[in-house]
Amino acid sequence: MTPGRRVLTIVACGAGPAAVLGTCVKLAQDRGWTVQVTATSAALDFFDAAAIADQTGNSVRSQYAKPGAPRSLIPDAILVAPATYNTINKWAQGISDTYALGVLAETTGLGVPTVVLPFVNTALAGRTPFRRSVESLCSEGVTILLGPGGIQPHPPRTGGDLAATFPWHLGLDEAERMLVPAPPHP
Repeated sequence: MTPGRRVLTIVACGAGPAAVLGTCVKLAQDRGWTVQVTATSAALDFFDAAAIADQTGNSVRSQYAKPGAPRSLIPDAILVAPATYNTINKWAQGISDTYALGVLAETTGLGVPTVVLPFVNTALAGRTPFRRSVESLCSEGVTILLGPGGIQPHPPRTGGDLAATFPWHLGLDEAERMLVPAPPHP
């Protein structure tokens, strides 16, 4: 872990719960995390990036930095939330055509503890490509909270009603659990 405070990178995708991303930031900060946000291009339409930057003290990143520009902090953990069908599928296929996907590809390869809170409807969650992507990412050590005890896919065209009740705490709980050192072997 990073000396001092733990660093959490939240990777936000373009889905309804991103509109209340500040809730997740506050919950994480209340738990002692230093928070930075990486957003997909689509996510930027859902929240006020300047307000999130003020709240975190870090710029919201959605593009690669120019040479010599300040870099993001190295995260102790990553929370991908809300995670969309598109991002999960591209990530699992190794597609790195955006800054957010590049961050996820690299940190998965480095073994950074990563938790995913998907925001998908039942039609998308039931598709074979999505199920394969979830399985693939899990096989690489990514924790995807989907199903009982995690996120339940919602019926199509009902996601807009769910942003206010998005369970950010589940992702934060899991990230913290992943960082607890294992007990020594006897």
